[in-house]
Amino acid sequence: MDHIPLKRPHFFFTTAALPCPYINGRLERKIVTELNGPDAEILHEALSRAGFRRSHSIAYTPACPGCSACIPVRIAVRRFQPDRTMRKVWRQNQDLTAGMVPARATAEQYKLFSQYQESRHSGGDMALMGFYDYRSMVEDSPIDTSLLEFRQSDGTLTAVCLTDRMSDGLSAVYSFYAPDMDRRSLGTFMVLWLIDEALRLGLPYVYLGYWIAESRKMAYKSRFQPLEAFGVNGWQLLEGDDFPNPVPQFR
Repeated sequence: MDHIPLKRPHFFFTTAALPCPYINGRLERKIVTELNGPDAEILHEALSRAGFRRSHSIAYTPACPGCSACIPVRIAVRRFQPDRTMRKVWRQNQDLTAGMVPARATAEQYKLFSQYQESRHSGGDMALMGFYDYRSMVEDSPIDTSLLEFRQSDGTLTAVCLTDRMSDGLSAVYSFYAPDMDRRSLGTFMVLWLIDEALRLGLPYVYLGYWIAESRKMAYKSRFQPLEAFGVNGWQLLEGDDFPNPVPQFR
């Protein structure tokens, strides 16, 4: 982990074991720490590079008994090469207008969020979130956080990605979209847009969170090659390093 010039002691805690939301029959525990005060931005940067993720004002990493299925991954954007399907997804969504807006929750966003949860994760904890829970997820951030919104030509909100900006990349914290527009592959499109934006900003990475080979919900991330994974030897390519090197061309 990067050296952190903290101005005060910092404490890490381990959560109680709970049922894993991704792999049936396994238990989930996390190491967590609070991101607050003048050190929040510095700490978040260093922890993100050590495989941690952010939720609200908390940074966490899995510490599950007998399991190491959750692998932190990030896309090396300058070496990323979209496949044929991704190029098609990019083209078919060019009618959408993208905009980065401040991390402020709205009723419009929450309505779309609720529709997505009901369609994709009915019965899950997030499907039970009320507006104030959603607002907390969006607004309780001590770092540089924005909402990436995609709208149709008539102004209809279609997709949203809560996004953190760091000195070395963009981090996709959580995304959701209109469940009746599955054929547009909006989840993939949002990642492609973040890659393109990272290139525009001169940032080398897009952080995608945890890749879990055994979870269908998470396995899609391995398509974004070359994908780097964080392990005992730091960040390394998830699969061999024999990948093409040109800057991606979506258009």
